[in-house]
Amino acid sequence: MRKFRKVLDGLTTSSPASTLGSPSCGSGAGTPTAAPTPKEIDVQETLQSENFQLCKTVRHGFPNQPTALAFDPVQKLLAIGSRSGGVRILGRPGVDCYCQHDSGAAVLQLQFLINEGALVTACADDTLHLWNLRQRRPAILHSLKFNRERITFCHLPFQSKWLYVGTERGNTHIVNIESFILSGYVIMWNKAIELATKTHPGPVVHLSDSPKDEGKLLIGFESGTIVQWDLRGKKADFRIYYDEAIHSASWHHEGKQFMCSHSDGSLTLWNLRNTTKPFQVTFPHGKIQKDGRKESCKPILKVEYKTTRNSEPFVIFSGGLSYDKAGRRPTLTIMHGKAITVLEMDYPIVEFMALCETPYINEVQEPYAVVVLLEKDLIVVDLTQNSFPIFENPYPMDIHESPVTCTAYFADCPPDIIPILYSIGAKHKKTGYSHKEWPISGGTWTLGSHTYPEIIITGHADGTIKFWDASAITLQMLYKLKTSKVFEKPKPGEGRAAELVEEDPFAVQMVSWCPQSRMFCVVGISAHIILYHFSKYEANTQIESLEVRLQCESEDVISPSENENDPCFSESGSHSPQAHHQQSVSPVSGTTEGNKHSIPCLKVKDRMVRVPPGYQAELVIQLQGIDGEPPQQITSLDINSAYGLLAFGNCNGLAVVDYLQKTVLLCMSTLDLYGAADPYQRLTRSPRRHRQSTSGLTELSDNQQSFDMERSKSPTSDHVNGHCTSPTSQPCSAGKPRAQMGAEGPRLTRRGPGRPPFRKAQSAACMEISLPVSHTEGYASRRAMLQQLHGVTMYSHDEHHTGAPYCWSEKAAESRENSFSRSRSSSVSSIDRDTKEAVTTLQFGESYGRKSDALTTPCLWVGTSLGIALVIPMSIPTDQEERMEEPVTFGPSGAVLMLKGSVLRLSFLDCSGTLIQSPYEVWRDINAAEDPDRPRKRKLVHFSPSSSQETYADGHLAVVCSERQAKVFLMPSQSCLFVHNITESSFVLRADVVSVCNSVCLACFCANGHVMTLSLPSLRPLMDVNYLPLTDMRIARTFCFTNGGQALYLSSPTEIQRITYSQEMCDNLQDMLGELFIPIETPEVQNRGFLKGFFGGNATTFDREELFGEASAGKASRSLAQHIPGQAGMEGMKVAAGGVVGELARARIALDERGQRLGELEERTALMMTSAESFSKHAHELMLKCKDKKWYQF
Repeated sequence: MRKFRKVLDGLTTSSPASTLGSPSCGSGAGTPTAAPTPKEIDVQETLQSENFQLCKTVRHGFPNQPTALAFDPVQKLLAIGSRSGGVRILGRPGVDCYCQHDSGAAVLQLQFLINEGALVTACADDTLHLWNLRQRRPAILHSLKFNRERITFCHLPFQSKWLYVGTERGNTHIVNIESFILSGYVIMWNKAIELATKTHPGPVVHLSDSPKDEGKLLIGFESGTIVQWDLRGKKADFRIYYDEAIHSASWHHEGKQFMCSHSDGSLTLWNLRNTTKPFQVTFPHGKIQKDGRKESCKPILKVEYKTTRNSEPFVIFSGGLSYDKAGRRPTLTIMHGKAITVLEMDYPIVEFMALCETPYINEVQEPYAVVVLLEKDLIVVDLTQNSFPIFENPYPMDIHESPVTCTAYFADCPPDIIPILYSIGAKHKKTGYSHKEWPISGGTWTLGSHTYPEIIITGHADGTIKFWDASAITLQMLYKLKTSKVFEKPKPGEGRAAELVEEDPFAVQMVSWCPQSRMFCVVGISAHIILYHFSKYEANTQIESLEVRLQCESEDVISPSENENDPCFSESGSHSPQAHHQQSVSPVSGTTEGNKHSIPCLKVKDRMVRVPPGYQAELVIQLQGIDGEPPQQITSLDINSAYGLLAFGNCNGLAVVDYLQKTVLLCMSTLDLYGAADPYQRLTRSPRRHRQSTSGLTELSDNQQSFDMERSKSPTSDHVNGHCTSPTSQPCSAGKPRAQMGAEGPRLTRRGPGRPPFRKAQSAACMEISLPVSHTEGYASRRAMLQQLHGVTMYSHDEHHTGAPYCWSEKAAESRENSFSRSRSSSVSSIDRDTKEAVTTLQFGESYGRKSDALTTPCLWVGTSLGIALVIPMSIPTDQEERMEEPVTFGPSGAVLMLKGSVLRLSFLDCSGTLIQSPYEVWRDINAAEDPDRPRKRKLVHFSPSSSQETYADGHLAVVCSERQAKVFLMPSQSCLFVHNITESSFVLRADVVSVCNSVCLACFCANGHVMTLSLPSLRPLMDVNYLPLTDMRIARTFCFTNGGQALYLSSPTEIQRITYSQEMCDNLQDMLGELFIPIETPEVQNRGFLKGFFGGNATTFDREELFGEASAGKASRSLAQHIPGQAGMEGMKVAAGGVVGELARARIALDERGQRLGELEERTALMMTSAESFSKHAHELMLKCKDKKWYQF
């Protein structure tokens, strides 16, 4: 434990801010006044480096780009391989494990060691891996790298330790699973086929042992050649040469016939009695044409031939449709007797597999389900019902139903929010599923002791919002909200506005949610905001709407008439809902064409609508376009239910909406917010006449004269740094003056405003853009990175705009140089070019608006892209009736705090280091029946630092984090207590103040992949891990931290990866994960009867060890394959041994294995005793029978 004491009797130049060379931290407005200064701050920080460790916890969603499928019929586990080298192992709900090959090579095939707790993977880099599944975090035990041949197919017989491996050259090798050493026994392709054959048979596409005799191996070559190889005699029993290429083969359980699928869409059935020609040839989907020929069909990629006891066998295959039926979806065909059922799929079929009751291939299979792996979905078909319904998938496989565009993560939610969301969401669930239980039920999972309510919110490209229950490292759908229902359906080709609409006009850009008040706010890509309230009752309502024009001043010379009719912000004198309902806050240009182009692209429903229980739209805010251009995207948002206010900003400025009165309170450019406190002293480029403003907004400046003067100084370029700020914007029509260049030429180090990674909802294609890791680390600013990521043409200011040079006064230039002489960042290192200052973050809270304030007041903190944090005090009526009638007023900005880089996060601590929560209104159902005797009142909860006399004396701490830097300020004195330069070579993408281990810290994720935590308030580095390089925009857009030391991001378009940076959670992770392997007795072989066993039974004397072992087969060539010893499960054991529960976990695993071995020993002992008793009985009977016989009678 470390105690910080800091004397603040007047902050001198020896303060930490000065010694580290940061810019001035005080206010730039007027003469500083004496502020109450505490004698000392006593903060006891409990967090140490030992409290932090970074590790992955669980991955949710559908495996991205799946390639392979496997099933263990005894353990009931399903494995899915992917193109990126990942393997997902699924069991009962809660049992979900993700493994990753270090090479990243695609997984070609998966083979379970049935009921052995192991898995073999064959990868595209021609390497075999053996995974140990007897631990909660599987690890590779052995690897075998083939050097000279490429792997095409693998087959592992049940209860065998020898793996057959087919290669591209047509050879078949045999690998010992226990040692992962190649056997000297090889089936060469030239021996498998006849010597007279002149052509190569092609790669091996199928391997399987005969159900009738394990010593016979069926080998299928791509060209159509099929060979049954006698493993003992090392010769071919028969060879089949078929004209069509083979894709797969499947045995009848009796081993007397097998079926093949071919490239011409045919199925051939072969009988072993006569292999000269197929016993039966069928074209399931090929019809006979008028000329008598069969119509051509697509290849049947896989077929499975499964028998049943009481009915006809099942023939299940994928593909085989005729070519002439264009546009048909991929199909799975189920042939049962004469009935043919065709199941159409939404996505192409990657693989399918029939689930059978028995693991023995020589028994009646009795299939009960079919697992179908699609490109973007996993379905299981119930074969026990004639209608073949599908099972309801218990896994969250539909995260990507529409591309995810934003995420939010909330831990420690109110305990009642999850049940109520689930109860409402359950009413809208689909029906028609199979009534049977989910057949993939392997493993065990129990609710851990370290669980608390967690909710993940995902926003999607089609405008849907999904609420997920993420408690106990699981993920279950709670509730789905469709934001598009607020708007009328857009009609194609409807004027100019239709041309500006994106492919996904409803795409969600960001969300803001208050779990306590249940208020929910959504920002869409069409520059719209939807505010929702929660109700348990359905209602008839009319959605209120506001249109806001948030635009910088025009740079052209404006005539007096235009000047008077084009105010920059709305009037606050009118506060009735009618005054602003469907009205523009700022009138558009007087031309008819301009009015036409400023109509929003989406039209809000203007009629009464019936809304179901759940989240119900209350207000829609739409930004207007200007002169035919679409509005700039919204970059920041905050909502406060206690104040009844909603604030949002973009690269043009800030707007504040009173959603209780349905009025726009404030709408002005960022520069106008400063009043006389602009630290850059920016000047006007075109003088303007004075424009009158109402009394409500004159408070934004200390006097009217300075307010008017400062308002005329707004730089109004539509470009940032001479670069286009929006991918949808066009080169501006108005001529814009070029900046005056000095002798050294233009400085190009300053980046544009805003946070583009979070500024625009990207389409799935745009989010797929990859970025070399080496390049990522070299980006000096976010804009340089985004230019490559977005592929957006960056228009040069010099090339596209000409005009009078932009002149700085000598005083302004001198002040500018002094302001940045000590610290130059990528955001504000030069003001040689024009810039818009975007609002990048907003935060409501109780704070001190000015240095002279003695009490806290409601304030709005505004962070900008130039590293400025502004504090705007507000006056809000406290009485409920007055609040609904009286206006909310704003005071002048009294605090201007400066940092390097764009401001990302604002948060508040009291002087004991405790996080101050934003005030909120306790949720009340506005649709519930009201008691006339007890009228409902707003119940507000405040967390003010001035709630007691003792804390009032200390003020509070403001934590401000930017792309480069973090600072802690003492309010109201605005003194910088601590400063930390987070990164110089990269920039911060996401920063949050989170609670960990009953304390708080600042968590940051940088573009170079580093995840860092800093103590508060001292900003002492606690953890810095190079975890994940920023390789695409998806990670930047979706990475978010939450309390409890957890975070998440979208690791692929279909998967959410959750991580933890808490040592405590890493220690308890083993208890939270599901157990994959549980000891289960292997089913006994069915009694086949005396006659069946005598005439056609299996050759039980076949000994693979004797045949393939080193003693008889010799050693394989060392150059053929290289054995790579694995970590022997060390990865999983390290995780288990990393904390207090390590030894217990290892002991539990050892006990499970020992118990399994003892159980098997007990079974063998009992069998031997039974055998001995039977032998004794028969011997005694024989003795009694022969006891009285003479010797000559034998």
